[in-house]
Amino acid sequence: MTAIPRDLYEEVILEHNRHPRHYPENPPGSNHHAHGFNPLCNDEIEVHLDIEDGMIRAAGFEGAGCAVAIASASLMTEAIHGKSVGDAHALFAKVHAMLAEEGSTEGVGKLRVLQGVKEFPMRVKCATLAWHTLQAALENQGETVCTEEAEPSCPQPS
Repeated sequence: MTAIPRDLYEEVILEHNRHPRHYPENPPGSNHHAHGFNPLCNDEIEVHLDIEDGMIRAAGFEGAGCAVAIASASLMTEAIHGKSVGDAHALFAKVHAMLAEEGSTEGVGKLRVLQGVKEFPMRVKCATLAWHTLQAALENQGETVCTEEAEPSCPQPS
């Protein structure tokens, strides 16, 4: 596994935080939605998807959070646009393994820049929040995705 230079990681995170892609966006025709919350950082993300015939025709997100959370959501929406639901699930598994486990960067393309977050263990949940929220949106779940299990401070969508 090749490590990403720290300055490249920081540059990409800062660029996607300053100019997030597909934000704030609830694409016309979006029919799958999910809400995610990270009580450790107060990151809050809503993912909106337009899925038709098993394909993600459009993706967007809204919310507020730290630079890592916003950048991860921005990178994610770029990566899943035009993919099948199955491919999006597979990409989630690869990115989650890369960030939360000892997975490789194989098959994640430019998302491998997120690997730099592993240098900051407290930020891993910030980076994975959007991805877990994506999983819930793909399944159109109604409950808020929370990075902390059994956390009473996780708000439920109204």
